[in-house]
Amino acid sequence: MGKEFRLQHLTWEDIKAWIDSGKRTMILPIGSTEQHGPHLPVGTDTMVAVALAEAAAEKTDVLVAPPLWFGWSPHHMVLPGTITIRPEVLVELAYDMVESLSEHGFNKFIFINGHRIVNVTWLQMAGERIKRQLKAKVVIFDPAYMSKDFDSGLDWGPVGHAEEIEGSHMWHCYPDLVKMERARDNPHTPQNLYHIDPRHPGDTLCYVPSSRAEMEKIAKVSGGTVGSPSKSSREGGRRYHQHLVHRLVDVIENL
Repeated sequence: MGKEFRLQHLTWEDIKAWIDSGKRTMILPIGSTEQHGPHLPVGTDTMVAVALAEAAAEKTDVLVAPPLWFGWSPHHMVLPGTITIRPEVLVELAYDMVESLSEHGFNKFIFINGHRIVNVTWLQMAGERIKRQLKAKVVIFDPAYMSKDFDSGLDWGPVGHAEEIEGSHMWHCYPDLVKMERARDNPHTPQNLYHIDPRHPGDTLCYVPSSRAEMEKIAKVSGGTVGSPSKSSREGGRRYHQHLVHRLVDVIENL
């Protein structure tokens, strides 16, 4: 077994030795606990963030903080298991996490966002405050944006929710938790001007979470899925994961 890099598995003396050696970069996986259709666990967003963090940590010799299992998920409250936290609370929580680590000597932070565009706004707010008040370096690593040039070769559709992208990634990282036989497709409805897929030239970033009425319709049609999970592929998930880990390693090394 290689060197332990999970903060929660180390003693304070281990962590001090790490800091004293000059290793002051910390990865913070940020996700959510929310419905992910009938086929994926509610912890999907956090699990993929952790999987990416740990794979990159093994290659770069940096530490990984315990994940934040909660995000801003009001639109998913229509189905059980979802836990949503107000974004203003999440900003404070992320700031306090970094402030604590910063006080002990860590000065470079990478937020891995597993919850896609919904978490980006409040992470940007937290990141700006961290830079301004703590004088630390901070970047956000978002898989959707960091995979804009990834081609699965498998006819994957656009970013949705619990679709073939998330399904494939989870199938590779946590196969025992995926129940693909339960998946129900809900193909995207074409939208004019507003898109949430970074690969789409019409992506505007002007996303507002769906209303409860909108999500109730989706829940009835597909059990909470938006996209075509039937196109999921374990091999595609492996290649997608490797692509993102490579990009994350680049980000760490550039810091």
